Amino acid sequence: MTILSAIFLMASPTTITTLVILTLLILFLASIAAGAELGFFSLKVKDINYLKTKEDTNSRTIIALLEEPELLLSTLRVAKYSLSILVIFLITYLAAIIDPFTNVSTVLILSIAVFLCLFILLLFIEILPKVYSKHNNIRMTSFTAPAVNFLYLSFKGFGQMLVDSDEYKDQKRNKKFLEIDNLKELESVIEASLGHAASKEEVDIFKGVLKFGSISVKQIMQPRLDVNAIRESWESKKVKERILEAGYSRLPVYRNNIDEIVGMIHARDFLPFMDIDEFDWHNLIRPAYYVHQHKLIDDLLNDFRDNRIHFAIVVDEFGGTSGIVTLEDIMEEIVGDIKDEFDEDEHNFRKINDQAYIFEGRMLINDMCRIMNIPLATFSEVRGDSDSIAGLVLEIAGKFPTVNEQVSYELYDFTILSVDKLRIEKVKVEYNI
Repeated sequence: MTILSAIFLMASPTTITTLVILTLLILFLASIAAGAELGFFSLKVKDINYLKTKEDTNSRTIIALLEEPELLLSTLRVAKYSLSILVIFLITYLAAIIDPFTNVSTVLILSIAVFLCLFILLLFIEILPKVYSKHNNIRMTSFTAPAVNFLYLSFKGFGQMLVDSDEYKDQKRNKKFLEIDNLKELESVIEASLGHAASKEEVDIFKGVLKFGSISVKQIMQPRLDVNAIRESWESKKVKERILEAGYSRLPVYRNNIDEIVGMIHARDFLPFMDIDEFDWHNLIRPAYYVHQHKLIDDLLNDFRDNRIHFAIVVDEFGGTSGIVTLEDIMEEIVGDIKDEFDEDEHNFRKINDQAYIFEGRMLINDMCRIMNIPLATFSEVRGDSDSIAGLVLEIAGKFPTVNEQVSYELYDFTILSVDKLRIEKVKVEYNI
């Protein structure tokens, strides 16, 4: 019996059990640190923007941790290596305790412990966490956010020392962490780069592409109050009248109310029946495609392309109908308003001068910014969850304003021109230079 084993022989079964549990816990934390190292830094810009739309604690924790990416990365590495060393020590410690109770030589026991350490570290720290994070980065980061935050707070001081060291600065990778917190500066760079070589329309397209990955469906959809829909119980004559009145190629079909969408119909399917007064039009109902209001529009564009559809029903977290979104709505975020020969020449805004416009309250904030040539990020701190001008005014005022009442934000004045019950209909927006 070795002197080391004689010392460890004093350990009781309770101590051994405690050490095993402690070893498993530390191994779990080391695995989280390893997985988070890949999971957090494999998030794309659109993933980060999606998490910013979430209101849960884990999503907010992830965004907060990513505000200092270099410090987070160095802290996770310090945590991973420190905890791995501690796992090796504890396994070796347990092996030395077990040694006196076996007929195997101490050298063999320690050799087995070493190979066991290598196997455990390779499997549970280098392989499994990183493979899972690579294919499920959002799920991994959301699930481990509280533990990662604990590790970050525990090892932050050591991580900061690593970041500040000259050696680390010389050896760190030339990896850029893309941040789009200041769209004003990026849009200014685009204008300065293009100069007079591009038209205003071309500059707007570049700006549209820049912000495309950060726009959610909720920001561009047609709200439920403006949706033209068909009731399932209507007769075919009334359905045809609604199709002709609405002037849209696709309309949703609902059962009892707009929250009970049963499908959608395509106007062209009614062409063979235009001369027939009554027929069973329910056979023409097509399945509806549903999309969550917080989905990013670049992902929705891929869905439209993959499924070869142009129309989707937008739902909220409770399953209710928030509105509808079309392929045209998505494309207009890049190229601006799309008009064809059948569109009526009408606008939901009127220009007074270069610094003043009158808008309908239901108009989207994004559209107002594009029309007035305002950077999209101008109202990001005050708009809250609002997507329309009316919602923006309510956020700024903090109450429901009356007609002719004016509210201001920075250099912009909003004057309420008309109100219908509890709905702001028209707003005058002025930019004070």
